[in-house]
This record gives sequence, C-alpha cells and structure tokens, in this order.
Amino acid sequence: MSTGRTGEPSEPGEPDEPPPAGTPPEDATEAVADAHRWWALVVIALAQLMVVLDATIVNIALPSAQHALHISDGNRQWVITAYSLGFGGLLLLGGRIADLVGRKRTFVIGLVGFAAVSAFGGAATSSGMLFGARALQGVFAAVLAPSALSLLTTTFTDPRERGKAFGVYGALAGSGSAIGFVVGGVLTEYLNWRWCLYVNVPIAVVAVLGAVTLLHDRPGHREARLDIPGVLLGCGGLVAVVYGCAEAEPRGWTAPLVLALLATGVLLLAVFVWWQRRAPSPLLPPHVIRDRTRAGCFLTMTLAVVGLFGMFLFMTYYLQVILGYSPLKAGLAFLPLTAAIVTGSTQISARLLPHVPPRVLMVPGTLLATAGLLLLTRMTAHSSYAGEILPALLLAGLGMGLTFMPIFATATAGVAPRDSGVTSATVNTSQQVGGSIGTALLNTIATSTATAYVTAHLHSPAQKPTVLPAAVVHGYTVAIWVAAAIMLLACLTAALMVTAGAPKDGVRTGTPVTESVR
Repeated sequence: MSTGRTGEPSEPGEPDEPPPAGTPPEDATEAVADAHRWWALVVIALAQLMVVLDATIVNIALPSAQHALHISDGNRQWVITAYSLGFGGLLLLGGRIADLVGRKRTFVIGLVGFAAVSAFGGAATSSGMLFGARALQGVFAAVLAPSALSLLTTTFTDPRERGKAFGVYGALAGSGSAIGFVVGGVLTEYLNWRWCLYVNVPIAVVAVLGAVTLLHDRPGHREARLDIPGVLLGCGGLVAVVYGCAEAEPRGWTAPLVLALLATGVLLLAVFVWWQRRAPSPLLPPHVIRDRTRAGCFLTMTLAVVGLFGMFLFMTYYLQVILGYSPLKAGLAFLPLTAAIVTGSTQISARLLPHVPPRVLMVPGTLLATAGLLLLTRMTAHSSYAGEILPALLLAGLGMGLTFMPIFATATAGVAPRDSGVTSATVNTSQQVGGSIGTALLNTIATSTATAYVTAHLHSPAQKPTVLPAAVVHGYTVAIWVAAAIMLLACLTAALMVTAGAPKDGVRTGTPVTESVR
C-alpha cells in the first residue's frame, strides 16, 4: 500500500509523490523489516503487559505488604494510587517526549527506568520507600506506554495485519489487569509480596534486548518544543482530580480537602483546554481530538474502564474476604475473564474490524459488559462461583474484548507521524484516568453504603457474623449498579460519536491530521 507525506495511506485515486532521489522510503524508517515485524510485536506486547498488569498485581499482595511495612489502613491506598497518579498525570508528557526524542529511545528509557524502580520498591523497608517506588513506576510507565502504542502504529500499516496486531495489543490492555491478579496471587502465595515488584526486572531485560535488536524508528522531531505551561496545567489537573477521588474514600465526598482538590483539578483542566488552543506548540494539539470518532474513542475508553476496574476491586475482596479464597485461588478465579477478553479481542474484533465500522463492535461489546455487571448485582454472601460469578465474568470479559481492540486501532489511525506519540498517550490516559477515578468513586459508594447498612441492621453484637458480610456485599452490589450505568453511557457514546466506516472500504478510521496544521 502506498503512503503520502504523512506516512498514512493515500486516498484512492490520489497520485503518490515520489521521494527525492537517494532518499530511503519513509516506511523503511518507520517500521521493522518484514521478517522481524511479528517478533517486534512480542517485544511491544511484553512492555505493554508489564505496564498494565502492574496496576493490579500488587492488589492481592497488599495485605502482606501492609503487615510487613506497618502501613496504616488510611495510607494503604497509596500503594495503588501513587502508581495511577504518576501514570495518568504524566502520560501526555510522555507522549510528547516520544514525538520529540524518538519512539524507540523513549521506549528503552522507559523499560530501564521501570525495571530499576521496581527493584527499588521490592527492596522497600518503609511505607514511604514503597510509595515513592510506586509513584516512580507510574512516571516511567507514562514514558513507556505511549511509545509502545506509537511503535505499534507505525510498524503495522496494512489493514489486515494492523487488525491482528491491535487485537493482541487490545487483549493485553484489557486482560493485563486480570493477569496481574493471577500473577500476584501466585507470587504472594509461593514467594512473597516483594516478588510482585521484582518480577518486572527480568521482563524488562528481555524487552530491552528485543527492542535494541528488532525495533527501528526515525529520529524525533527536535524542531518542536515541550509545552511547559501545558504540562503543568494538564498534569496538575489530572493529579488533583485523581488525588481528590482517592481521598474521598477515607474522608468522604463532602470533605473540604476533597472538594477543594476536585474544584482545583476541574479549573486547571479548563485552563489547560483554553491554553492548548493558543499555545505555539501544544502538549495535546486540538486537531488530535477535534475529530468526532477519535474523541468518541477516548471518551468510550474512559467510561468503560470505570466499570471494569471497579469490578476488579470488588471481586478481589469478595472472593478473598467473603468466600474465603486464598490469594492464588482468587487470582485463578479471574482466568475465565482473561480468556474471554483475549477471545473477544483476537478472534472476533481483529477478524471483523477490517470489514465493519468500529461501533458495530464497540456497541455490542459495551452492552455485553453491562449485562455482566448486572448479573453481579445479584450476588450475595453465599453465592456460588460457578453459578453466579463465572457467567458474569465471561460476559464482561467478552464485551471488553470486543470494545478495547477497535478503540486502540481507531483512535490512532489517520494521525501524522509526529503526533502519533501524543495520540497514543491520550488513549492510555483515558484508560488510566478512568480506572483511577472509577476505583475511588465506586469504592467510596460501596464503603458508605455498607456503613449505612450496618447502622440500619446491626442491633446486637450477636448479629455481626451475619450482618457484616451482608453489608459488605450490599455495598458492592450498589456500586456495581452505578458501574453498569456508566458502562451504558459508554455504549451510548460509542453509538453516537464513533462514526468512522470500515477500514477495508477505504474509509479512514479518523480524520487525517497533517503536520501543516502546526
């Protein structure tokens, strides 16, 4: 397939511009050789898996780490939120750095840094040391993730191969969190919680060796400059919102600190949007999100992940606290969810996306996920895994597999090479911020509902063995109702905003973004 100046496929009937004599084809500097292309996908997939599973791998290990480092109940949340704050708050900066410095270089730097701070966290001797390591993991993940997706975008340009590659990537993005629960359970039960951090080191070493050998990329665009005000406004706003949601769990939504943080975050993000329309070299160029389909993909991802991460959180505690599962057994209970996500992404979405518009997959996918969440609202303190939990996990997993793959493929299509890093970062930002906000929001709803249930139903100490588990499960089901409503909103967003046609029909899955806009 021929390409125009922006590195994207030429429009049908549009003559190609021959390159100047002696100039190598642009795609030769954008993609690896045919013989190594699929091995390059393995390297990129390893890096993406490491970043995604690290958001949840410590969840099952958290009780052990809390006991070993004497972390208080009020501070234990920072093992999770420190990572998401660093990751979600700096992803846009990471994407722009990838565009400026070069995708391969930032990919390798991200891998090396992530491995180093993972080893530092595994050796933590205090809570502050662990919190700091988790925050630094998020920082290097913010550099690594957009580089990985951007390399994937420029490596696979043929629609059919692109569908397969993004099917693998989408499956890892959707199932990586579930895989984290399984790996975390195995490592915690048979080694100790520290290996949930140490495990990143050998993965990163293999990925670095593969990246140096297999990945190729042209130099970065050094004529551009970082938008420092945009970095401060955008990152500050995201951090304030996520921090406010995290603090809502112990303090309540009406606490002055929580309200101040949320208001500050919204104000900073509003100023960020205003500044991006006027900045000479914006952190998030407005033309990247001006396209209706691309903006719809970003919003659909954010809303869908809210429900998904909420389900992960509640099912982890439900299986271990209510049903009494061991860490390993609880992790293995998520395997059907992982298998369903992989099946929906690689065997259904990847095969159909070249032939159908993206929303034909995304709308049924979010509806299936909603159905899975609604099934979970029926669970009680005595529900059986096979009869009530497993069907819900399968439906939710299949739905997410159908949804994630077309989002990743569609949001990054039709973007100029110099904007591919920041566009990729925006997709990951949508996922991470949605997960962070969803976890804090739904957990606060569950906790407050459970407290109200105990107040209304506990009349004597003898009732505790019955009332307390029922209260916890009641809190979960109320929060899952909210998650289901948000998932339906994601469905509506995909139906109304993602209007791109099928890639095979010659219709671009996004408005081309030319470099001349700058």
